[in-house]
Amino acid sequence: MATRSLNDPRRQVKVGTERVYDVANTEFPGNYPGEDHSWNLKKFRKDLKVEIQRLSRRSVEFDLVGVDASIANAFRRILIAEVPTIAIEHVYVWNNTSVIHDEVLAQRLGLVPLDVDPSQMEYHNGVATDRNTLVFRLQVACERRKGAAREETDPEKLYKNSNVLAKHLTWVPQGEQESFFADHPPKPTNDNILLAKLRPGQEIEIELHAIKGQGNEHAKWSPVGTASYRLLPNIQIHRPIPPPLAEKFQKCFSPGVISVDPTTKEVKVADPRRETMSREVLRHPEFEGMVSLSRIRDFFLFKIETESAYPPERLFTEAVTVFRDKVKRLKVAAQALAVEAAQAREGEADADADAAMETD
Repeated sequence: MATRSLNDPRRQVKVGTERVYDVANTEFPGNYPGEDHSWNLKKFRKDLKVEIQRLSRRSVEFDLVGVDASIANAFRRILIAEVPTIAIEHVYVWNNTSVIHDEVLAQRLGLVPLDVDPSQMEYHNGVATDRNTLVFRLQVACERRKGAAREETDPEKLYKNSNVLAKHLTWVPQGEQESFFADHPPKPTNDNILLAKLRPGQEIEIELHAIKGQGNEHAKWSPVGTASYRLLPNIQIHRPIPPPLAEKFQKCFSPGVISVDPTTKEVKVADPRRETMSREVLRHPEFEGMVSLSRIRDFFLFKIETESAYPPERLFTEAVTVFRDKVKRLKVAAQALAVEAAQAREGEADADADAAMETD
């Protein structure tokens, strides 16, 4: 399958010494006056590419190629604000003698990410049920350790429960939840999140209710720590770099971007992804006309870090699902408007006909 060249001027956002050129897109992205750019599914499939570059337990980096910036940004915003998660919403403080105020502690608890698949929960409709609410209990008291050395200064060795951690949150099953979540009981995604510090005589006893929500209501429901993208850097070498200047040319870019053959001193672009576009090479007159810099306007390097129950590779597919639901709703609304407009035209036509008959 033939791929479009990165050196196609229409795909490039050119980077100059002092400014960036060709930033604006056409009024209709991908369309140009006097040319037929009718949307074609076969062509779109040919140009579209989603390719994972790096995957770890908590993050994923992938390429999204062949879409307009408006579409890429829509996915980014959906990832941040509209992919649902489960978070603590209601906090009932029965006892809190720590130095942290109830309101501050409640905010900290709400931001603890929970390892619960949102697809297994329903949205809260005002009435708590075992299908829309998870109950947790936090009951921790600090005591002195018997036998601790008199000269000891480490709170962990002096006291029991000197640190209140996310692992102290205990899930309390309601209704049929014990069997429903038997294979994967709800818990925090990270047991070592520090919630508060206690000293002997201090105690915390709280009941917490977690519900399903979205990041556009509160950041605690956002499933990502980072959801960002940047355009692919493109480096074009127009003339061979003189061997005496090869190493200087290499140092004008980020490490790993330019390779220099140790024998022939031949310069090649090894990995443009690593380039930060410092434009250092454009500041040296000896390299004038030898190289040009740009970014590819439809080649997006995405990075997503998950802070929720979603594995990183699932987050983008969830965003696509939300996007498709939006398109379906928009289509239904547009069809309804078309029907209303047609009915209005028919009504006007009938009124004109009645008026003509009365005149006759």
